[in-house]
Amino acid sequence: MSRPIAVLRPEPGNRITAAAVEGRGRTAIRLPLFATRPLAWDVPDPAGYDALILTSANAVRLAGEGLATLRGLPVHAVGEATASAARRAHFDVIATGGAGAAALVAQAEAAGVHRALHLAGQERTLHAGGIVADVIPVYASEVLPVSVADVAALAGCVALVQSARAGARLAELVHDRGTVRLAAVSEAAAAGAGQGWAVTAVAACPETEALLDLAVALAD
Repeated sequence: MSRPIAVLRPEPGNRITAAAVEGRGRTAIRLPLFATRPLAWDVPDPAGYDALILTSANAVRLAGEGLATLRGLPVHAVGEATASAARRAHFDVIATGGAGAAALVAQAEAAGVHRALHLAGQERTLHAGGIVADVIPVYASEVLPVSVADVAALAGCVALVQSARAGARLAELVHDRGTVRLAAVSEAAAAGAGQGWAVTAVAACPETEALLDLAVALAD
């Protein structure tokens, strides 16, 4: 019997990923651990930068009207989901990384970027330094309450862990880890969840499709 697959990311991504799980003929448990909200931010002069670094589609979705001022900057994006969000917002995506934020920055530097602006979440792994001239938080991701019944429903599931913070939050909630299998989007996400799970596996690349492929394999 196939295990259910728990989707832990915030909305609206939660329902999109859950629908993709169900589209593969699997049962999805929809349990967002966080809720995102926009932050007020001051739009800098784009003339001070030669690139925009994006590591989350949420930065595009929640940045608001100020984002339009930066459309002249070429975008380096982590993953196809973030790149797609940037294209829909009429940005020119010139590079899409597939190995995390640090690798994306190294890729951008190798491509000749000298002063990049990073629009980010309030909780983030990438900070100013090197070619990243400034980091501006444009959204926050806040912890949602989770009931005892919701935690109990995770027993025997495959949980999609799409960030280190989500992994850490899941570890706080689940005390009997031995029944839960983790499908992590990256090594960092897996490390955030800690030890003691029935299985911890990392997707071949940090993309939703690769993560779902892994989850389905673990569910069987």
